Amino acid sequence: MALRAGVDWLEAGTPLILAEGLHGVRALRARFPDVPIVADLKTMDGGYLEAQMMARAGATHVVVMARAHEETIRCVVKAGADFGVGVMGDNMACEDMVAGARRLEDLGCDYIVHHIGYDERRGIAARGERMPSPLDKLREVVQAVSIPVQAVGGLSIEQAVRCPEYGAPLVVLGAPLTIDADAFRTAGGDLEDSLRLICNAVHAYDSAS
Repeated sequence: MALRAGVDWLEAGTPLILAEGLHGVRALRARFPDVPIVADLKTMDGGYLEAQMMARAGATHVVVMARAHEETIRCVVKAGADFGVGVMGDNMACEDMVAGARRLEDLGCDYIVHHIGYDERRGIAARGERMPSPLDKLREVVQAVSIPVQAVGGLSIEQAVRCPEYGAPLVVLGAPLTIDADAFRTAGGDLEDSLRLICNAVHAYDSAS
C-alpha cells in the first residue's frame, strides 16, 4: 500500500524488529528486492555486530543513537562502510538536539534523524503542556550539519508536507499518520489516500527545488 501511494523507502521499525528480528528485514527484502529498507535498531551498544547483521539480512540503512558511546557510533559507521549500508544518527533524548546532530555528523553518520520520542510527546501532553514537535528545532538542526536530515515524531499531515521547507527532504511517515496514536496498530481512516497526499506534496516540492 505504501509503495502504491508513492513511498520511496520502507522501514523495519523498532517494534517490528523486536517482534520478528532479522526475519522481518529478510521478509521485506524478499518481497521488495529493489526498495531501500531502514532497520530502526536504535543501536546503543554492539554497534558493528548489529549493523552487520541487519546489512546481511537486506537492510540498506541502520540507525544508531546519539546518546550511545562514541565508540559505538564509530563501530556502526565502520560497519556501514564495510557493508555498503547508510548510517542514520538519531538525536532523540539529547539535552541539546543541535549538538547531538553535529556530534553524529562529526563521527561519520550519513544522515540525521531529528527525533522527538513517542513517550516524551505523550507524557508532556498528558500533563497539559504543549506537545513538542520535531519542527521546533528542525531549522537549527539542518543549519548545523551538512548531511540530510529527517524529522520524526508525531507529525501531522500538514507538518509532514512542510518538512522540505525546513530543509529536511526525508519525510518519515510514522505515528500518528500510519500508526495509531495510542497503540502499535495501523492508523484508521483512508491511510492510502493520506500517504499519497503527503508523497505527492513532498515529491512536487523536490521537483520544484
